Amino acid sequence: MRFAWVGFHMEGVPALEALVHAGAPVEAVFTLEPALAARRSGAADYHALCRRLGLPLIEVRNINDDDAVARLRELAPDVLFVIGWSQILRPPALRAARLGAIGAHASVLPRLRGSAPVNWTLIRGEPRAGNTLLWLSEDVDAGAIIDQVEFDVTPFDTCGTLYERVAESNRDMLLRLLPRLLAGERPGRPQPPGTEPILPRRRPEHGRIAWDRPARAVYDFVRALTRPYPGAFSFLDGQRWTIWRATLLPSTLAAQHAPGTVIGPAVSPAPEACGHVVACGEGCVIVNEVEAADGTRLEGYALARQPWQGRRWLDG
Repeated sequence: MRFAWVGFHMEGVPALEALVHAGAPVEAVFTLEPALAARRSGAADYHALCRRLGLPLIEVRNINDDDAVARLRELAPDVLFVIGWSQILRPPALRAARLGAIGAHASVLPRLRGSAPVNWTLIRGEPRAGNTLLWLSEDVDAGAIIDQVEFDVTPFDTCGTLYERVAESNRDMLLRLLPRLLAGERPGRPQPPGTEPILPRRRPEHGRIAWDRPARAVYDFVRALTRPYPGAFSFLDGQRWTIWRATLLPSTLAAQHAPGTVIGPAVSPAPEACGHVVACGEGCVIVNEVEAADGTRLEGYALARQPWQGRRWLDG
């Protein structure tokens, strides 16, 4: 058996390391060119990883480019693993592996097909999340299911913590699969048809906060887009600020202020609890960490001391 790997995102790192340490015959790794990877949220340092694992690394701009497909055909893998990759593989790339390509999608398919399922899980306030290992097909996230896991989403999770669990489940599912692949099996069951629309792609400009939403929705939005993503943002006195952290206050705390109004500072001996209370459409949140476009970052006592009371965050 011969394997090849395609990935750039941190969600694939534990799985690749575990497979190599388990003796999987990974012949080479494909990743994005550094300039492209630098513009992608959650990108991992595959150069250092492959040096450590002793694996050849091939940089590509797009896995569907003619030269990338030619390199895949030269390798002639039996299985191509595509874990932590944002480009949809076209038929020539899919057909380069004898048994096919295996990918992972961070939801319990057929739910939440499409782009950014982890972010959408939090934005939509979903109580459960998960991950699916599947054979890739020409249709988006519609191939035969190999394995699935499901886990709770807690009020304390962010996109970062959910991706950690996705990465762990990628590792665990692939380690369960490895002996079957080495034995020549191609396990999988047909995926049931989905009834939901395909999730749309999210871009940095989609991170504008709508303060007229309920406080829980604002809180979910901030934690869905925080690091390693570009972050949720808003404008105060004409200046754009990224809001990296927020605290959800009890829903019974009703704000008698227009949405986006800074009610006043939240103070505490614990710096991480400090910030400013902001009115939402229903209830309030505490803004705990912000960053201006020029890189100025405010949190803790420095944020609580800002004379922002009575001012209003706007959506631009």
